[in-house]
Amino acid sequence: MNTLVALCAIGAEKILGNEIKQLGYSLKPQQQLTPGRVTFIGDDDALFRSNLCLRTADRIYLHMTSFHAENFDELFDGIYSQPWQDYFFKDVKVVIDKVRVSKSKLNSEHSIQSIAHKAIYTKLGDIWHIRTMPESGEEKDIRIYIENNKVTVLLDLSGVPLHRRGYRKDGGIAPIRETLAATLLQMMCWRRKIPLHDPFCGSGTIACEALLYAYNVAPGFGRRFSMETLPIFDSNRAKEIRCQEAEKIRPECETRITGSDIDFQAIERAKKNAEHAGVTAGRALQLIGSDAKIKRPDFIQADFRELEAPYETGLLLGNPPYGERIGDEQEAQMLYTDMGQFFENFPNWNFGFITAQESFQDHFGRKASSVKKLKSGNLDTFFYMFKEQQEK
Repeated sequence: MNTLVALCAIGAEKILGNEIKQLGYSLKPQQQLTPGRVTFIGDDDALFRSNLCLRTADRIYLHMTSFHAENFDELFDGIYSQPWQDYFFKDVKVVIDKVRVSKSKLNSEHSIQSIAHKAIYTKLGDIWHIRTMPESGEEKDIRIYIENNKVTVLLDLSGVPLHRRGYRKDGGIAPIRETLAATLLQMMCWRRKIPLHDPFCGSGTIACEALLYAYNVAPGFGRRFSMETLPIFDSNRAKEIRCQEAEKIRPECETRITGSDIDFQAIERAKKNAEHAGVTAGRALQLIGSDAKIKRPDFIQADFRELEAPYETGLLLGNPPYGERIGDEQEAQMLYTDMGQFFENFPNWNFGFITAQESFQDHFGRKASSVKKLKSGNLDTFFYMFKEQQEK
């Protein structure tokens, strides 16, 4: 069995943990709620399947080792002791991409990077009888956490962050991360039978993530992962896993996923990105000999003030401008005030809006039934959920 670490937006750990358990893997006790990290146990299939299937994870790491170190000799020895030759080819370029230190005697991130890098290359050189590593091959990232003098060494299995699904060719200005959009859908307990509309659809990310979720399309079908160029990768087994996940796609489902935006160019981007997402699903179905098609979301150009509920109940989920990269704070606050009319135009609907503005509720005119703080990247945001209405 393997110990794996999945990274996510800070505040989304429980959502990711539930997703991991639904995939059939168990969370590691006492490490379930580390901010932005979820540690779990999985078989060899989990290395690939977690990258392919987890919607709310930003990266997947293989836990290489944990040990106590209060000086650089102990750090070197602990890292050197690992069988790195089993995980890398002889032309590998190893990068210690990040070091995080908390409450530990070792606190120089640059020195920790240097010692860790030296330990790995010394071990590989000793095993392969190489004086100097050529570093002409694939780049492989290592991340190190040191907390209370406990060193944790992780090997990146994802490569490009998992939020880059591959379908979003043009994100426009200030797009929401795909993994964060998937998290919002989970927090709202959205189900495929419920109509969904994003009134600030931008590049269509929320609608695209809803499409993949509704039809049970694994989000990683449109991309590759760093682990695929490691010696431990079993390409035949990976093909079998892809086919197993393709069998789970449900093209027969009926959905009502829509989006709107005042910007015509945004609508064009959303349509193209949704088409790419649909094509990705179609190619996955081809793996099992199916030519079934996935229905794309519908997008229209419209000012949110002009919208009216197309169905009796549903979910309005959006990422309105924060006043950070689009407009200014005052413009955003005026927009939030106008958004208050959603309660009149969308009676019996639930609402979810993510923004960096803590004063959102004051301008929106209603108190949220729940507020969740989320940090994805460097921006602190608040997800306001208005779930007073019952699903029908």
